[in-house]
Amino acid sequence: MSDPRRTPLFDLHRELNGRMVDFAGWELPVQYPAGILAEHQHCRSAAALFDVSHMGQVRLDGDGAAAALERLVPGDIQGLAPGRARYTQLTNAAGGILDDLIVSNAGDHLFVVVNAGNRDADLAHLRAALEPAVKVTELADRALLALQGPQAATVLARLAPASADLRFMTTAEMDVGGLACRVSRLGYTGEDGFEISVPAADAVTLARRLLAEPEVAPAGLGARDSLRLEAGLPLHGHDIDAGTTPAEAGLGFSIGKRRRAEGGFAGAEVILRQLAEGPSRRLVGLRPEGRAPAREGTEIQGPDGTPLGRVTSGGFGPTIGGPVALGYVAATAAAPGTEVALIVRGKPLPARIVPLPFVPHRYHR
Repeated sequence: MSDPRRTPLFDLHRELNGRMVDFAGWELPVQYPAGILAEHQHCRSAAALFDVSHMGQVRLDGDGAAAALERLVPGDIQGLAPGRARYTQLTNAAGGILDDLIVSNAGDHLFVVVNAGNRDADLAHLRAALEPAVKVTELADRALLALQGPQAATVLARLAPASADLRFMTTAEMDVGGLACRVSRLGYTGEDGFEISVPAADAVTLARRLLAEPEVAPAGLGARDSLRLEAGLPLHGHDIDAGTTPAEAGLGFSIGKRRRAEGGFAGAEVILRQLAEGPSRRLVGLRPEGRAPAREGTEIQGPDGTPLGRVTSGGFGPTIGGPVALGYVAATAAAPGTEVALIVRGKPLPARIVPLPFVPHRYHR
C-alpha cells in the first residue's frame, strides 16, 4: 500500500499542531489543538481556513468542451455564462452518481473541481470520454484553500478587493495579496465563503497571510464534515454514490429545464423518469431524540418495525446542539414529521424526519 499523498501545506499543518490522518489517500489534519467543536463554531461565527488541495482541479480545453461534457453530466454546461460556476454530477448508464463536481466557465476553458476520493477515476473517465477533441489537463501544480464563514468576505476583501464583486457560484482570476489566484465564491459549509485556487509554490504564503487576519482560524476535516452535515450537503461515498441517483438524493435542482427536455446524458432515461414520477426512495434529514448519534449504516425502521432504509451520515450537530443524520427511506415515509426508529446498538432510538438543511444556508446571492 502506497504512502498517503501530501498537500503543499503539509509542513504548515504540522507547525500548527494539526492531528494528521489518512483521508482518501492524503495525509490531512482532522483537527487542530482548539478541537473540532471550536473550529466548527468559529466557521459559523467568523472565518475558518481549510486545506482542500486534495481535491482534483482539472482544465478542459477545446471547441465544444461544454457540449461534450454534457454527455457525461446532467447539468446545463452550455448555458453557463463566463464567470459562472455550476454544481453537477458525473453519472453512469444506470443514473448513479460517479462523483459530484463544480464546473466553472473560465472564459477560454472550463475549470472543474472533483472530489479527492474519485480524483484519479474522474480524470480517467473524462479523458476516455472527451479526448482528443477536448484536452483534459490535471492542474497538479495548484493548491486549493477554502475560506468559509460570515466574516470570510471581509477578510478576503482586504487582500483581494475584487472579491467583493463576486456572488454565490461566480468565479474570477484576481490577485490575492499579490498572488495570482482563481477565486470562486462557493464552498461546502453552508456559510458564505470562497475557494481559492493558487499555484502550489504560493500556497503557504497565502495560507499564512489569511491566518494572520484576526478573524481567521485553521479548521480540519472534522469540522468540515460536521458543517456540511448540518448544511444537508451530501458527501460522495456516503450519501451519494454509483448506486444512488440525483433524483433520489434530492439533487433535481441541479438539472435545468433544457437538460430535462433534451436528455442526452449518461443515465438520462432513469433520472428523467424518476424526476417525473418520483423515486422509490429519498434522502432525508433525521433528528434523533436524546444525545446519542446514529452513525452511517444504522437501520431506519417504521414505528411497527418495518425496514425503511439506512443512515448514510450521522453525528453531533454543534449548531443544533444535538444529533443529526442523513439517510435514505422509502418515498412513502419521507414526509417531514414522519416518526421513525433508528436501531442503535440493537435498540430502537426514536427519531423524526425533518426538512433539510438543519442549519440555514447563508450564501451571498
